[in-house]
Amino acid sequence: MLEILAAVVEEPILKDIQSSVAIGLEIDESTDVFVTRQLDLHVRYMDAEGKLYSQFLGLVALSDGKANTIVAALNEVLVKKKVPTEKLFGLGTDGAAVMTGRLSGVAKQMQDSLPWLLSVACAAHRLALACKDASSEVPYMGTFRDHLQSLHLYFHNSANRTAVLRAASQVLGLDNLTVKEVKDTRWLSQHLAVSNLQRNLCAVLGALAEEVDSNKCPLAKGLYSYCCKYRFVAAIYLQADVLPHLARLSKIFQKENVNFLAIKDQVPVTIACLQDIKDAGNTKAGSFLAQLQTDLDDPTRLGAFGILPEEERGRRGRGQEEYSQGMLWPRFRSEVMEPYIDALLDSLDRRFQNIDVMSAFHVLGPQTLTEDDAVATANVLTLSRKFLPQQPESTLSQEWASFKKHMVTGAFKDLDQLSILQKLSAQNDEWANLYPMVSKLAAIAMTVPISSVNCERDFSTMNRVKTDLRNRLQGDHLAACLQLSINGPPLGEFPYHRALEMFCKKSRKIKCQIPPSKVCQ
Repeated sequence: MLEILAAVVEEPILKDIQSSVAIGLEIDESTDVFVTRQLDLHVRYMDAEGKLYSQFLGLVALSDGKANTIVAALNEVLVKKKVPTEKLFGLGTDGAAVMTGRLSGVAKQMQDSLPWLLSVACAAHRLALACKDASSEVPYMGTFRDHLQSLHLYFHNSANRTAVLRAASQVLGLDNLTVKEVKDTRWLSQHLAVSNLQRNLCAVLGALAEEVDSNKCPLAKGLYSYCCKYRFVAAIYLQADVLPHLARLSKIFQKENVNFLAIKDQVPVTIACLQDIKDAGNTKAGSFLAQLQTDLDDPTRLGAFGILPEEERGRRGRGQEEYSQGMLWPRFRSEVMEPYIDALLDSLDRRFQNIDVMSAFHVLGPQTLTEDDAVATANVLTLSRKFLPQQPESTLSQEWASFKKHMVTGAFKDLDQLSILQKLSAQNDEWANLYPMVSKLAAIAMTVPISSVNCERDFSTMNRVKTDLRNRLQGDHLAACLQLSINGPPLGEFPYHRALEMFCKKSRKIKCQIPPSKVCQ
């Protein structure tokens, strides 16, 4: 019955997939609570009205994490669900070597049989790796991140310390103060931790000082000594300026139906904002860095803790080197802030530059009107050779030349690119008949996934369904539970009559003794 209920939910989804002009897949692997490898498949498709959908497709247990095993499991699901592979144009992965390996990765093996398939590494994972690379380039920022986690664990692992922190927060008029955790698998965790700590740094320092004075806690003494340095406070304020821009970009990439326009439009904006922070330093009005020195001098805020200037332990026998107040900011700017932002800019530019095929889709937008005809024609040919290799290039060029006139004086004038792609993708509109090849390219642009975040959400659902008390749940039963949980309608809208029809059509060993009803016949 559980599998029948899931089949009822899946039935209309598979029909829409089979009628969609273009299909995109997101795939990722993880382990469940029973330490079993699971491959998750999430599908993107469009209906006849041009509306984009993103739905859970299937979950398959893997015997190992090799590329051949993943490809075999993927093909098994596509055949079982009757997904038309000739319409499969996009494959989104997390960018791991087993997925994107140049010689024998999953994407390479799929492209050998489907040469028009475009493989895209997850933009959210790329952003997380860019931030991690930048922190690794500047040693202090890596140490800074480790101490954020140490602060969280110090208070999280003790009810008494948490009580001291709450008492300090009440004195300062704060409510429900906590020190947030920093985790690699939670992309916004550092932003939340830094923003929380920047607002409540006085209360945290007060709680650490209380632990040092009353309990002589050596761990609190070490944390307090580290946190009461100018460089740590300045790093907090720097991160408070930088991370909101990265968090905003991450949130865009985590949207369910995000497409390549997010990369094209938002990544350059983020890079420009980070460059502005670097150029302005501590002079930009309204920034946290501009408020840094004021807070350090304020006796009601950080001034009460006597934040110490930087001290660095020299080589053996050379003692310590002290820095005057006027040297602190220039030194922090040259040794921490500028190298960190430069590393971020370089990493973002490096990880988001290889999107030539995706960027070619902007030929279907209004910006192509200001481009040189040779560049626009080259983009049209790039799309034709990748996605429509069986179609004559001259036909697509003629369609595009005619369609371009509509963006000047016709129905597409003054529309943004997303609106143009949606109108072109609608099969019930006349544009699909007038420009069939251009319409198909628009549908491909909408369905090619740029992230695998939907798979991450599916795994979160799996962890809620398959718990320690249900650790034997597996196979079709586990996939059915996920299908109902992710794609299932509200209880009041569920088509129970259709489920009963499917149940009665199943062969049963126990025969019904009551005269058969219309459903049982």
